[in-house]
Amino acid sequence: MIRRYLLDILIFISVFISSITFFSSPFEGYLHYVIFLFLFPFFISRYGVPKKPFQILLIPLVAGVMHIMIGNNTWALFFKIFIGVLLSTTFYYYVMQYYKLDPEKIFNYYLKGAVIVSYIGLFQFISYMVNFRPGYDYQWIFNKWGLVEGGFGIRLNSVFSEASQCGIMLGPACFVAVYNLIFRKKVFLKRHESIALLTALVLTTSSTGYLGLFIIAILITINYGQIVNLIFGVIMMIVLGNVLYNYIPEFKSRVDTSIGLWIEKDYSVTNVNSSSFVLYNNYHIAVENFKSNFLTGTGLGSHQIAFDKYTLTKRKEILDIKFNKADGNSMLLRLMSETGLIGLVFISLFITRLYVRRNPYDGEDRLWIVSNAVLVIILLYLLRQGNYFLNGFPLFMWLYYYTGVISKEIKVPDEHIVRNV
Repeated sequence: MIRRYLLDILIFISVFISSITFFSSPFEGYLHYVIFLFLFPFFISRYGVPKKPFQILLIPLVAGVMHIMIGNNTWALFFKIFIGVLLSTTFYYYVMQYYKLDPEKIFNYYLKGAVIVSYIGLFQFISYMVNFRPGYDYQWIFNKWGLVEGGFGIRLNSVFSEASQCGIMLGPACFVAVYNLIFRKKVFLKRHESIALLTALVLTTSSTGYLGLFIIAILITINYGQIVNLIFGVIMMIVLGNVLYNYIPEFKSRVDTSIGLWIEKDYSVTNVNSSSFVLYNNYHIAVENFKSNFLTGTGLGSHQIAFDKYTLTKRKEILDIKFNKADGNSMLLRLMSETGLIGLVFISLFITRLYVRRNPYDGEDRLWIVSNAVLVIILLYLLRQGNYFLNGFPLFMWLYYYTGVISKEIKVPDEHIVRNV
């Protein structure tokens, strides 16, 4: 019993704690690597060596070696990413086996972690309000963690290094919270937990987190077919956006610089010296690299080579900013650059073919909630997070996969029997 409890804790520490590193070269040594190495012997002795992760990564391996041979990538860059993806994908595949491919159970564990994260974040915010520094500045605990003042006084980031990462990781839980509050349910979460999660997300003042709320509104509309839900969600987002734009300088700056770059093509110092430029620049790099290697990209880990080749910062009038040089600031852009059309087709088919819609004839079915909640974090990673395995991302991919597979195996109840939803 104690061993199982310890395993549960270690597994989900590997998901939620990315703000502790032991070294930064030749790669960042995150805490989750230690957990992987500690638990791998147990998993291998119990489940053997799985084939599926190797099968999934066979094409990226072949394509990667090919691009190394023709000079588009290097052995060091490729294997640093390939081995990281292989290890994390295999580890979380074992985790799925350990929990007997039970999506609801695994998702419940994630939700417990997300609620704890939100409580820590709310404590952080309150501590800042009363000027209790040890309660809001966690650099004495985490060595890859930053305190950012702004937003409503402080940008809530809880145990994560950045507020945006906190917003991303709370995304799936907030899907459940929004669903529960709209339909007056207590599925997976209690009412006060739902309120805490949404409050924490708002206090991050992260545009990525707010984008997650918009995605949630769209997914709920898709599943209920009620356009009024989407209209209500859009109105709420407009109201919230207007408040943030007028009262939160950082949010206003993000909006203004994004418009300046994406619409007006204005490369002034104000626009370039911003986080918006990082995404815009990586978009330009990914598109140019895709044009040159549209089928397979240039291999895992090669985006930073493409960065040096195509970056807009080569222009004299633009500052030499190299943030997110390796990960592209967006997994979609990184896939475009490193895996080309094959990678984009794979992720598109993965999302669409495994997506679980709500079954109006089965009020007890929760798999659609798990599927849609996990889809929120997948989409947010695609849009604003380029690290393939940070914060247990492969676990969410496996969770989405098996939720879709299991859902297809369940027979649809008699359509004449309509249950309460």
